[in-house]
Amino acid sequence: MIIRENYSLKSHNTFGIDARCRQFVEFASVEEARQVAAMLRESALPYIIIGGGSNLLLTRDFDGLVVRSAIRGRELTAPGEITVGSGENWDELVDYCINQGLYGAENLSLIPGDVGASAVQNIGAYGVEAKDLILRVEAVEIASGQVVTLCAEDCGYGYRQSRFKHEWKNRFLITHVAYRLSASFEPPLDYGNIRSELQRKGIAEPTPRQLRDVIIAIRRAKLPDPEVEGNAGSFFMNPIVDREKYELLAAQYEGMPHYEVDAGHVKIPAGWMIEQCGWKGKSLGRAGVHDRQALVLVNRGGATGSEIVALSDAICKDVHDRFGIDIHPEVNII
Repeated sequence: MIIRENYSLKSHNTFGIDARCRQFVEFASVEEARQVAAMLRESALPYIIIGGGSNLLLTRDFDGLVVRSAIRGRELTAPGEITVGSGENWDELVDYCINQGLYGAENLSLIPGDVGASAVQNIGAYGVEAKDLILRVEAVEIASGQVVTLCAEDCGYGYRQSRFKHEWKNRFLITHVAYRLSASFEPPLDYGNIRSELQRKGIAEPTPRQLRDVIIAIRRAKLPDPEVEGNAGSFFMNPIVDREKYELLAAQYEGMPHYEVDAGHVKIPAGWMIEQCGWKGKSLGRAGVHDRQALVLVNRGGATGSEIVALSDAICKDVHDRFGIDIHPEVNII
């Protein structure tokens, strides 16, 4: 177990915000997670649980404990099933699964963060979500110190949502996540510009490795490198509206991009609305909107978390004023 006092979290958030916490605790085993749970029960200080920091915006120093998993390890626990330590890197897991002949996660390539966060955030991209793959989540319940197993059906998964973000927030220390993958490769290719990029490369039927490479190329082309320009990837969730609202807007905006959700609901890309409002590539102080993907807010250099929140608020207001739709941050704002 690692314990640090008055610790800078700059290396633990991809926005590169230099906020500090009173104490930083990292556990590397289930037993250490149980010890940390006991610490949290006995302490009067508030606490937050983080992953790789790719979905985190710090607006202040945190006068409490910040807890992170460093549990490693991957185990093939049954045919098509892999159980993974919550501190493992997500993208490295996707690569590992391809090498093992386990498929289904390729469209989630290059999503930053840890395995534990995949179960909390229900990460998703290009028509695939973590909930499509998760079998169960293993964790330590903080209140009791007991090791528990939570089946995916009980986790309340929805679009970028789970019970871990709401009524279960700060209730569990996730130690492992088990995924069900497939020995057969049947990828969804009709989301975003996957097919057009494959065609550009002259690939009609991609291998799993080719699909992963294409997804990585697409993401790198439109998303900034956090090492160069601090960001948390997609800052906003794409709103889901009822079909009547969508049809009203579609009549005003010819060719408006959208994705069918069900018979009564449609998803409208938040990035498209932000771009229509003129924010793409613009800045507000030291915080800005990425010039290639309006869904991404960036730290132009030295921005505080409060500056990024101010930019987010201004964008949300403009989108609401123009489209009558509320968009909401995907990131966890502390």
